[in-house]
Amino acid sequence: MELSSEDALRLNVLMTHALQAVRIDENNLTLYALTERGEARVALHPIGRKEQYLRLVREMLSGHALGSPGGYPLFIQRWTRMGQNSGENIDKLLLLGEEEAVVSVAYSPRLTDELARRAWWCSKSGDNARRMLEREAVSGGSMGPVLANYLVEHLPFETSPHVVIDTIRIVLQPGLLDEQTLTRLWNRAKSDNTYYVGFLEVLPDALPVQGVARAGNTSPALFLAPLSEAGNRYALQLKRIYSASGQAFLAACEDVLRRPADQDVARALFRAMGAYFGSLRQDAGNELGLEAATAAVQQRLATPDHELAAVIAAVPQCLPALRALMILAEIGEFSVAPILVRTTAIGSLMRRKLEPVSEPVLEQVAVLRMAPLEGGQGS
Repeated sequence: MELSSEDALRLNVLMTHALQAVRIDENNLTLYALTERGEARVALHPIGRKEQYLRLVREMLSGHALGSPGGYPLFIQRWTRMGQNSGENIDKLLLLGEEEAVVSVAYSPRLTDELARRAWWCSKSGDNARRMLEREAVSGGSMGPVLANYLVEHLPFETSPHVVIDTIRIVLQPGLLDEQTLTRLWNRAKSDNTYYVGFLEVLPDALPVQGVARAGNTSPALFLAPLSEAGNRYALQLKRIYSASGQAFLAACEDVLRRPADQDVARALFRAMGAYFGSLRQDAGNELGLEAATAAVQQRLATPDHELAAVIAAVPQCLPALRALMILAEIGEFSVAPILVRTTAIGSLMRRKLEPVSEPVLEQVAVLRMAPLEGGQGS
């Protein structure tokens, strides 16, 4: 089988131009080419079976771009999505009309903002957008906002909580979304709290919707000010949690704790909480189960270090909040891992299995959401 004379002529003429990328619409049998002058189009006229004819077209493209008609080597496709394609001439892969070759470019560590533009012209997909935005050259370039807004618009169609969290984590990089889009994205969490988790991981102190801070002369933050200004880590964390952003963080955590969609959401939430409270962890590299965390905190309160003793002496009514903060500081993803590794449950069944951990954690969150007043009175 050979290309029709008409197609062969048009393709040869096309290849005399400085091609930047090529894509093939197999349904409409049309080849599109991106050049410095814009987009060109060649209608294809198959002789014989369509699949075989398109293979001949791709062999011609490969011969022109790579000097070999072999096309994109199928045996290295599994390396593509591991970011192993670091060759010098990855731009040539965009001239093959092969979708997997475009994926290879999108995943490549040598990706540039210009190559991202060409690859995006070739194939628009959420996976490609996410991987390209992981490269600083792209997230900080002209393609960054383009890809981020595409992901936001298509996020409602994603069915995997893991993908939702990953997407939000990626698009929350600085400079990609405007405030209006951020707020709109945050508001979607009212119907799907999985959205909260990405925010809790990336913007724990700058959530789009703020909580209500403790105000007035009875605010513990006023009494803690000298200690926090001196760098006391307990005072700093108490001040942080009493702030509007801290109360917003707690409210979102509580919402997700009550209704995590699946194991990915539960793990990510506890990972975010561990990162947020972890500055008070006794051993920075060692997360504890809930019982061990409670016992460790009791011991620390019984024999406080100088920073902890200073806070207790200055604001004794904060002792319940301190205890809650310190317990939450000791937990993390490891705290739920022993439960989750023994089950494949999701939804309500998974939530019941998590109750031995989630319920006590919710109790500590409730303590922190009721910031104590002077004299130990609740709010």
